[in-house]
Amino acid sequence: MNNKLTRSIKPCLKHHRGLFRTGQSVSGALIPLLILIFVMLFCVPVSRAQFRAAMVKVDISPAESQYLVGYGERKSTGIHDRIYHRIVALDDGKTQFYIISSDICLYSPSEYDKVTDKLQKLYGINPLNVWWTVTHTHSAPEVGPPGIYGVYMGERAKHVIDTAYTSLFEQKLIDGVISARKNLAPARLGVGWGFSQANINRRAIDTNGRASLGMNPDGAVDRRIGLLRIDKQDGSPLALIANYPIHGTVLGPQFLEISGDAPGIVSEYVERKIGAPVLFINGAAGNLAPLYSVYPTPGAGHLNQFRVLLGDKILDANRKITATNDTIKLFSGAMTLETPRKPGLAWSSDMGKYTNTTKAGVNMVRLPVRFLKINEDVAIWSAPIELFCEVANEVRERSPFPYTFYFGYTNGWFGYMPTAAEWPHGGYEVETVSPFTPSAAKELTESVVSYLHAEMQARPVPLKPRQRK
Repeated sequence: MNNKLTRSIKPCLKHHRGLFRTGQSVSGALIPLLILIFVMLFCVPVSRAQFRAAMVKVDISPAESQYLVGYGERKSTGIHDRIYHRIVALDDGKTQFYIISSDICLYSPSEYDKVTDKLQKLYGINPLNVWWTVTHTHSAPEVGPPGIYGVYMGERAKHVIDTAYTSLFEQKLIDGVISARKNLAPARLGVGWGFSQANINRRAIDTNGRASLGMNPDGAVDRRIGLLRIDKQDGSPLALIANYPIHGTVLGPQFLEISGDAPGIVSEYVERKIGAPVLFINGAAGNLAPLYSVYPTPGAGHLNQFRVLLGDKILDANRKITATNDTIKLFSGAMTLETPRKPGLAWSSDMGKYTNTTKAGVNMVRLPVRFLKINEDVAIWSAPIELFCEVANEVRERSPFPYTFYFGYTNGWFGYMPTAAEWPHGGYEVETVSPFTPSAAKELTESVVSYLHAEMQARPVPLKPRQRK
């Protein structure tokens, strides 16, 4: 036997020496064989499962004109830049997890339920481990029923939905997830922070205290870039996940071509530089706009400049990730926040599971919140809302994890969640497209922080990861 195996055997034999005392009625010739079998079954350390990952990028650009979501009712006239599903699959040997970023504006939670129900029924994939977010570009087709969006702004949803495109969109997503699962391969994971000033608070406050959509250089902002880098086992790049809060509104309602807007342009730029796909994951962008916003053309909006403003900053942060791990443990969790619904607000029929009424007759919103922990360093939480950045900032500051990311627009769209301090100012986000009351943001903050400390931190600590410098 080699020395390593001998060292493993000796303590086992010492501990179980009673099994092989002399005088037992076992043939001496069989004892060596029994020892070998015992060692193989009980004493040789079992190696940890290998972390695996895969990346799939699928073109979802429409072949025909489509209604666009994000401004008034309008249809596309062509394609400026192509749009995609980008799908990452992660596997720690016990848990498989899927992160999907689609270049569209928003979709109803019922659409998420429809797609993940198919994934579960046909392929046994747990919906808890499927996060489907969008980049929030306002120059992309609508998908599925309007949901609560149709309640807020019914005048934008009077047309007939193109079910053919929705079906194609759904099938490409499902096929992409299954392709990623089939192509899982040994991988390594790294994490890092970056910084970009590509966004600005968009809640312009007038002398009367009223808010309107504009620019507020003194307003709250979040300019952190959160990065998850996935490398192949040989160290070459497999995928990069970039988390940054910014509305996809460089292009305004006058522009009628399909586009990924700033998130799409930045993703394509970084992909060419690193040689691997980039998942752009929007953050708490409810009150954050791009520096150039709502322009009639890409040139007028300096769309290409976001390659420098944000793309180069992602590349800088990526270069600073000098250590990757192949010992990864994933833990997913969920909670539902029940909070009062804005009085007098109607509800969408396809979202019945996301509301209820108390015995006192108060209508409630049932907001699903998801969590993902990666080892003991990374905590990611997500919600299907346009969250004001102050909430994500406070959660990050109070989190026990050194890397805490918020993935916005995930698993559907309920509308905006402003902070209580913003309600007196009114404005679009408060008065038109929020189902919540002023207490909701604080309730969410405290619930998420509590979950991070109690549920996420209480999990067993995995073995110390092996690092590659």
